[in-house]
Amino acid sequence: MFQKVITTDDLDSINIAVIQALQELGIATIQHAKYCDEAFLKIKKAQMDAEPFDLLISDLSFKTDHRNEKLQSGEELIRAVKKEQPNLKILVFSIEDKNHRIKNLIEVEGVNGYVLKGRNSIPELKKAIKSIYAKDTIFVSPTIANQIGDKSLLEIENYDIELLKSLSKGFTQDEIGLQFKNNAIAPCGSSSIEKRINKLKIFFKANNNAHLIAITKDLGLI
Repeated sequence: MFQKVITTDDLDSINIAVIQALQELGIATIQHAKYCDEAFLKIKKAQMDAEPFDLLISDLSFKTDHRNEKLQSGEELIRAVKKEQPNLKILVFSIEDKNHRIKNLIEVEGVNGYVLKGRNSIPELKKAIKSIYAKDTIFVSPTIANQIGDKSLLEIENYDIELLKSLSKGFTQDEIGLQFKNNAIAPCGSSSIEKRINKLKIFFKANNNAHLIAITKDLGLI
């Protein structure tokens, strides 16, 4: 079992519950942090002291307060930690259930597990920790595993996501084309963008652009 674990959440009640679960698993050293910067500094110091953490358990959303934090979200913490300690196992414990965000964390950011917070999430968290340690495989809450494994969603590319995000912000096709050109996103021609939007409307069976945005928001793509 993991011997040194750090948990990051800005709610005391969650930190206490997670720490208790870790103690029940027999983990020897447990530390916690309420801020992403605090967690990163602890991970960095442990690495410098040649006593690195084995596992990071982190939420994604952190409320801002009087402190000026460099790392303001779980994603930012994960990216910073991956640069500092690439082999550190990372388990996300969050209420966030948007498919695309979860898929991105697993496929792009390289997290080792994702547990959805809920009524019975602590037993599931313990199961995830055991699974990641013993099998060295990715663990995803069963309630969302089927959704992010939906083959139809796998056909949606990052280009489509950027296009949908721009549409949701009210940009016209010409404005999106200019934005894509400035950010080296291709294709950026008005004709290509129009064809892609029509393809997405057919794919999602949307009647118009507003309907398309509503559907993709419900699916958690944007």
